Amino acid sequence: MNYLYYLFVVLGFLAVVLFLEGLYLAWNTYKGPEARRIERRLQAMSAGGSYKAASLVKQRLLAKTKGMEHFLLKIPRVHQLDRLLVQAGLGLSVASFMSVTLLAIVCGLVLAWFIHFPSLVVIAIGLAAGFIPLIYAQAAKHKRMRVIEQQLPDALDFMARAMLAGHAFPSALQMVGTEMPEPIAAEFRIVFDEINYGISTQEALGNLAIRVPSTDLRYFVIAVLIQRETGGNLAELLGNISNLVRARLKLLGTVRVLSAEGKMSGWVLTLLPFALGTVLQIVNPNFLSVLWTDPLGIKMAGFALIMMLVGIVVMWRITKIRV
Repeated sequence: MNYLYYLFVVLGFLAVVLFLEGLYLAWNTYKGPEARRIERRLQAMSAGGSYKAASLVKQRLLAKTKGMEHFLLKIPRVHQLDRLLVQAGLGLSVASFMSVTLLAIVCGLVLAWFIHFPSLVVIAIGLAAGFIPLIYAQAAKHKRMRVIEQQLPDALDFMARAMLAGHAFPSALQMVGTEMPEPIAAEFRIVFDEINYGISTQEALGNLAIRVPSTDLRYFVIAVLIQRETGGNLAELLGNISNLVRARLKLLGTVRVLSAEGKMSGWVLTLLPFALGTVLQIVNPNFLSVLWTDPLGIKMAGFALIMMLVGIVVMWRITKIRV
């Protein structure tokens, strides 16, 4: 009797352990790191847009529910928004991004109503708040592209050394995707995976140029495509492109340092009136009410906004120097 009791205890323990292991394996299959990595790769491949099989993946990744997916597909240029999210590296679907946008609009409306702004100003603030996620995505995209541009010379040198050591071009791509840091490693892994999936090298590099809208990376893509047509020493060509990119980044860094003061002045002059107006509205709501109750105040406020917009455009053009 005692032996049966101990046997049941051992079997029960094994059953619980196997059950927990089964739950973990099921979770790891659908939500684990490997599954997330494959999902990110498929989503990034869908942003290329030049391969028909990838476009099907992109349509499935716009939203998790079919109803929301069909609704999003009716929106013009929704795939450009999906491409922006992939380029920014945010890991959000279009449906999630629109949910964040709606939440920002609601928060803007509630905040403006709490400060006791007039109705038109409340609506304007709510609409302006809706652009905050888009502005953040654009900023994240530019930051990620800047990091990729800084990593590109080292990646090209790595590929050149790998090819001088006897590796083929796809193998060099795989080595960059394995050894280099993110985010450039992920982009080169995608190119290697697309080539392995049967996409031609020309289309895979074209998708890379679409996912990473960088002038320096387009130099690399064009040079590789021309070399495949005409022949030549690709390792030496990659080394020359790497030196060219480094020289351009050095000059660009100098220009950014010299124009940083003008950009900071532009930000201060742009945000200071709105910040001061918000503080005055909170402290004394009747002080600024003349700007939207008196006809002359409305004209003055409109003229001030137009002049501020002109000043923002002028300062942006002055401080934006292309290298």
